[in-house]
Amino acid sequence: MAGGNAPEIKNKKAYFDYEILEKYEAGIELKGTEVKSLREGKANIRDAFVRIENGEAFLFNAYIAPYTHGNLFNHEPTRKRRLLLHKREIKRLAGKVAEKGLTIVPLRIYFNKRGKAKVEIALVKGKKKYDKREAIKRRELEREAQKAMKYYR
Repeated sequence: MAGGNAPEIKNKKAYFDYEILEKYEAGIELKGTEVKSLREGKANIRDAFVRIENGEAFLFNAYIAPYTHGNLFNHEPTRKRRLLLHKREIKRLAGKVAEKGLTIVPLRIYFNKRGKAKVEIALVKGKKKYDKREAIKRRELEREAQKAMKYYR
């Protein structure tokens, strides 16, 4: 069962709330029932964030629904999950978060071609309120332009 048919869980809010500076791909340490829930698309990473503790990266607040056919071996839905990154990537991220007050958030969880669950994380900077208003205005202008083009054709 390759990654083609498994759904991708996205964090659309991150693109609106943050300015994305750098992206990284990380493996994620999961339990069996979590993988099955992810394959069913039953997860939410809207309020999730990444924190670095003792030289390891962890994903916090990511909700992966308990597996429907799971029994007493089912997982805790919002437990902290270890992210698998290279040491130098973790050190680099830790340095940037410490010195510049940046944050690390997950953008999406997906399955690669080999069927492994991966998390795309990003080093981000929070947007100010006026930046958000500008993004809304730009989106509405693009939508109106699309309508005009459709009408024109």
